[in-house]
Order: sequence, then C-alpha cells, then structure tokens
Amino acid sequence: MARPTIQDVAKEAGVSPATVDRVLNGRLPVRPETARRVAEAAKTLGYYAAGLIQQRLDREVPHLRLGFLLLKSASPFYSLLAQSIAEAAASAPGFRISAVIEHHGDTSPAAVAERMHSLGERCQALAVVSVDHPLITVAVAELKARNVPVFALLSDFAAEHRAGYVGLDNRKAGRTAGWLIARTARQPGKIGIILGSHRFHGHELREIGLRSYFREHAPDFEVLDSRVNLEESSIAYEATFGLIRRYPDLAGLYVAGGGMEGVIAALREEKAKGLVAVCPELTPDSRLALSEEVISFVIATPLPQLPVELVRVMAQACLAGSVEGTGQTFLPFNLYLPENI
Repeated sequence: MARPTIQDVAKEAGVSPATVDRVLNGRLPVRPETARRVAEAAKTLGYYAAGLIQQRLDREVPHLRLGFLLLKSASPFYSLLAQSIAEAAASAPGFRISAVIEHHGDTSPAAVAERMHSLGERCQALAVVSVDHPLITVAVAELKARNVPVFALLSDFAAEHRAGYVGLDNRKAGRTAGWLIARTARQPGKIGIILGSHRFHGHELREIGLRSYFREHAPDFEVLDSRVNLEESSIAYEATFGLIRRYPDLAGLYVAGGGMEGVIAALREEKAKGLVAVCPELTPDSRLALSEEVISFVIATPLPQLPVELVRVMAQACLAGSVEGTGQTFLPFNLYLPENI
C-alpha cells in the first residue's frame, strides 16, 4: 500500500492539508484541539512524521500534574469516580495532564492533612474529598502559601482558603429528597437519615435541606435524629435494621452519604414494604436495588461531567493563578428511579 500523505491525514482529521502542514512545521498558531486531531490521525494512519507531530505538540501544550485524593477505593462510587477522573484528564483539550489519583482509608483529619501535604509536594493542584476540620483548613492554607491550589470535591471545606468547590448543591439535593419522600410515601410517619459524618459539610447540608423541606411543606412527618455510619457499610447496615425495627411507622429513609451498600443490604433482607428510600449515587448496587424496587430514588453525582469540569477549573487555576466566578461550581444532579435506569 502507498504511504499515507498529508492529504490522507487531513481527510482523517477533518481539516485542510494546509492545517496539517502548519502543525507539522509549526507555522502559525493552530487550536490545540485541532492539532490533537491531526496528531491522532497521523498516528492512526501510520504517517511517517506522526512522531514528530506528537513531539511538537508535547512541547507546545502545557503539561500539568494534578492530584486527586478520594475516599476508599473499595467504595463502588469512588472507584467509578477515579476512572472518570483518569478519562477526563487523558482527554482534556489544550493540556497534557498527568493525574495522580490516591485513596485514603483513614478519614481522620490528621491523616488526610498528611496525605494532602505529601500529594502537594508532587502535584501543581489538588482536589480532595474531606471532612471540614481546623486541621484541614490549616493544611489548605499552607498549600495555598506554596502556590498549590486545593479544590474541595463533593463536600466543601476551608472556604476561606480553598481555590474552589466542585460538586452538587447539597442543600438542594436534601430538599429534593424531602420532596420525593413527602410526595410518594403512603402516609405520614417517621423519616430516618443516615450519613457518613456531621464533619462532612455536604452531608450536613443535605440533612439541613431535608429537614427544612419537611418543616416547611410536610409537618405531619417526623424527621428522626440522624444516624452516623463513619462511611462504613457495616455500621449503616445495623443502623438501618435499628430504624426499621424500632419504628413500625417509618415512612422514609434518606442516605445523605456513605455506607449506601449496607443500607441496601438491610432493606433487601427486611423487605420493608411502603418505605421510600432515597440513596446518593448510581452504582451497580444501587442500580440493581432500583430495578428490584428495594430503594425508590437515587440522587446522583453526574459522571463523567463532574470530572471534566473539575479538571478544567484545576488547570485554569494552575495557569491563571485564580478561578473564574464565585469559586463554587454546582453541577445539576441526576435523578434515577426504577423506570428510567
């Protein structure tokens, strides 16, 4: 077969031969996204100068090393999130990004702060899932002083020092859970709340949102004291059993974060008919539970949209030294029920 030509590369990339020539020889500026398409086309076709084109792109495209500190890798959601972050980093237009993704099993503030410092020594910006605690605030302030911006991911913290927050509007998510339970419960009754920790700002806001909705619109329901599971499925499992057996009139259950798999296991065993259960993320476990109608609704973080936006604002902070807007990036959540999964 004949060797691929500039015309072949141009056709594969959907550009003109002149554009391919500019990328190959570095003549005139070419949009990074266009140059990347040309490089991919040259590699796909086996064009003789594909290596040279890639080398030129690597020199011209900013190379950033971004760090991500997530909760336990054994969690199905955080495993999915890590995968989505890696994909978003690999495909970020206009940047060559190395994503350093780590998980922390020990969520104590001291342990998380230590991991943040370690990751900050190797990366230009961090995104962290963490509780809101004075030790975390100090760590964020110290990293900021070293020109390492830190972004709060999913749950906010250190608002006076962090570069930004990326996640859901958690208060709105809690109010939505309240609306779903109040509108679909068979009759008024008790409402249980299960969360990972009151130190997670996002969990606290979801609880506040749920309670404010019932106070305002459904006062016939009684919202019980929250059960904390420390992000442990086994504790969430026991807490769910306790609620079902202690309160025969339990009408709704809201999992504001953490331990969802344990809640689902308990609900499946107890077969609590008529109980409206709202969970926080769409995973293989919650998808199956929805299909079996073990749970009623899932209010989920949008993947892969969130990692794409997260990588974008982190790269912006590295290059511009600041973040556009208010520093809070709220993404619309996805609502799932048995009929739309």
